[in-house]
Amino acid sequence: MTWLLLALVGSYLLGALPLGSLLIKRVAGFSPREMSAHNLGVENLMHFVGRPLALASFGLDLLKGFVALALFAGSPWAALGVYLGHLYPLPLKELPRGRGNGVLLGVLAGLWAFGGLSWLAAAVPVVVYAAVLALSRYVVLATLGGLVTLLLATVLTGPMALTAAALAILLLALWRHKASLMRLLDRTEPKLGEQLPVRARDPGVVTAAFMVHPLSLDDLWQPISQRWLKPLYQRGLLSEATIRKLTPLFRPLKQGEIKGVRLADGRELRLMLLTGPLLPDQIRNQPELATRMAIQGARLAHELGAEAFGLGAFWSTVGNKGLDVQEAVPEIHITNGGAYTAATVKAAVPGLLASFAAEGGLLKRACAAVVGANGVVAFGVARMIAGEVAELILIGRDLERLERSAQSLRRKFPQTAITTSTEVAACAAADLVFTATSDPDPVLYAEHIKPGAWVFDLGRPADVDDSVRRVPGVHIVPGGVVRPPGAMQSLIDLHFGDGLVPACLAETMIMTATRAFDRKSLGPQTKTADIDFYLEAGARLGFEIVTRDEQVAPLEPAR
Repeated sequence: MTWLLLALVGSYLLGALPLGSLLIKRVAGFSPREMSAHNLGVENLMHFVGRPLALASFGLDLLKGFVALALFAGSPWAALGVYLGHLYPLPLKELPRGRGNGVLLGVLAGLWAFGGLSWLAAAVPVVVYAAVLALSRYVVLATLGGLVTLLLATVLTGPMALTAAALAILLLALWRHKASLMRLLDRTEPKLGEQLPVRARDPGVVTAAFMVHPLSLDDLWQPISQRWLKPLYQRGLLSEATIRKLTPLFRPLKQGEIKGVRLADGRELRLMLLTGPLLPDQIRNQPELATRMAIQGARLAHELGAEAFGLGAFWSTVGNKGLDVQEAVPEIHITNGGAYTAATVKAAVPGLLASFAAEGGLLKRACAAVVGANGVVAFGVARMIAGEVAELILIGRDLERLERSAQSLRRKFPQTAITTSTEVAACAAADLVFTATSDPDPVLYAEHIKPGAWVFDLGRPADVDDSVRRVPGVHIVPGGVVRPPGAMQSLIDLHFGDGLVPACLAETMIMTATRAFDRKSLGPQTKTADIDFYLEAGARLGFEIVTRDEQVAPLEPAR
């Protein structure tokens, strides 16, 4: 037992030595971990430091594995210790290293030379690794395939201690590769030879990340890697209460990627989609947990090579609207997307009014309703339209505040009849409805909307229920929605329509593309200069603000 512990601890300390990183930092002047978690393989290092230095780093990893077995007389526990030390060195604040395939190759050589493993049992895992890699081009599959083969070989030829160590190494590799396996299922794991989304690697490629969350339970199993949860829930084997207890235990993961965005200046923009599994009410009711998960997402974005990180939907409200997240992870630029969201409203409202008028609407006789008028965004819309319509209805929960807001508008726009209400049903009289609430559930249903009305929905999640689409002639324009240039593709449904993204996501794209990181939106205040900047920069790069309903409901035939 003493020898076992000595072999395990001693080899762990040897495996923890960052020999490859120290060599690269000494020669190249930077640590590969400063670039991206994707950069730790030999093939990726070659792009940054060249073939000789990358192979020398790999050779040092191989040497660690071989020397550990030599020092401890081929002990199987030395094999486990050196691999564990390489993957998870102390202090744990350092990023975990790569897959450790160099160390594993050295371990195989050491087990053959000093541990009694036959040459055939040592060679077959290498052959299987090469075959799986050639066929799939996924390093994670090749690594696990080789380790499964090693386990089988030790079962057939090796002593029990070697089999136990091989099993422990396989389980350790499965744990280390769990995120890669989930990305493999979600089709976001890069293949060997593919260009990785890594900051500063290619001046023609802009790389950013954005964090989303499920709007409902159905979104939880939208990623392929989590679809196994759906039948368990549907059959009653997994209750909603249990799911809600489990989601806080998970860390953010990369579960999608937006590709196909081609900026007006010719550059490609790639954006990684990270998912934090909390539902809207969990984010709102557990702010400390939500902030902690947002910080984890920011660190993951940095590890994956993003230059900037955007907080989407309810994530944009946590941590003092991103300020605490930025303070915790200063290595990456963070934005809550507020400036471009405000910019899209500023641009979209006049466009919507113009579209309403172009299709026969008479603004000077029209009635408009603003839902959520106690909020800053909705009241801003009310100020914009009060002078354009005949009647304006302010709707919110706090009637006293509504009256104060209405009084200020009456003084400025005496020609407009301005009323207040706490009932959403008051929208039924409006030709134009503007809604911007933070309610996680819809607030506007078919009975609240008159036929032919125009509805501008700024709520996220959406304030407008699907039933409103059945109202004859209704136009529903999603507020804060942008069409990026190019042919956008994404395996994750963002619930904004094909080729469309929320303005907060588009701000992350624009900020990264222009490298105007001093324009990031953090905290409750939004600067007018930043709003104007995003309007100009977005238009210059080819981003289009949506101002029309692209799914106009057909008129029902007369009865």
